[in-house]
Amino acid sequence: MKIIVPVKQVPESSNVKMDPVTGTVIRAGIENVVNPLDLYALEAALILKDLYKGTITAVTMGPPPAIKVLKEAIAMGCDEAVLVSDRKFSGSDTYATSYTLSQVIKKIGNFDIIITGERATDGDTAQVGPGIAAWLDLPLATYVSKIIDVKENRLYVRRLVEEGYQELSVPFPCLISVVKEIASPRLPTLNGKIKSMSVNYQTFSTENTEFNESYLGLKGSPTKVVNIYTPKIARSGKSITVTDDISLDQACDAIIELLENNGVLR
Repeated sequence: MKIIVPVKQVPESSNVKMDPVTGTVIRAGIENVVNPLDLYALEAALILKDLYKGTITAVTMGPPPAIKVLKEAIAMGCDEAVLVSDRKFSGSDTYATSYTLSQVIKKIGNFDIIITGERATDGDTAQVGPGIAAWLDLPLATYVSKIIDVKENRLYVRRLVEEGYQELSVPFPCLISVVKEIASPRLPTLNGKIKSMSVNYQTFSTENTEFNESYLGLKGSPTKVVNIYTPKIARSGKSITVTDDISLDQACDAIIELLENNGVLR
């Protein structure tokens, strides 16, 4: 079994800033980490590897420092790592990103399953996984909470849906996106960290991979951010400190009055 796991380097959530001109995330000069939800995809892949043998290839798209997330993936137990890096990829939205990754995955070839996280914490769209499946014309199962079985070249899974759960199967090759219920991510091991320092990381760019450049980067991204602003939070309530029975009654009366004024109590 050959598994491919796309992972992403994202800014720590407290440090996310947007470029008001391009509408893209500013990534320079801030601390980046592995997208937390991609760790669940890595764990799902590692579980399948433990059960059915095979190899896992971690793939990330970004500037050369993004190799940091590949090292973490190797330290967790992945076998191979691929960096997709080129200045022409800069500013990609989900459409351009999914296209770029799909072409690299097509070149890697001979895979059984692609596993992605539910979404990235910086963009929060959950579109790149399904986008890769669309570009590669693959069967897709999203919001997978459990991998039930693998048999007869099919993957049996349980999906988290609004009404509860749905069980289905998808034929190989396929793509699934997973949610947190799938498993608890393991920690990198010492041997894994040592291995991550010596693994040969492949790099794909426009120089060694065939792309339609009209789909690349900011120019190939149909999503346009027309305005960015920080919403102002205004609170005009009053504060009552409860210190005795009288202030307690005042607080209760104030809450009831507020609920009545807003139509909650009639």
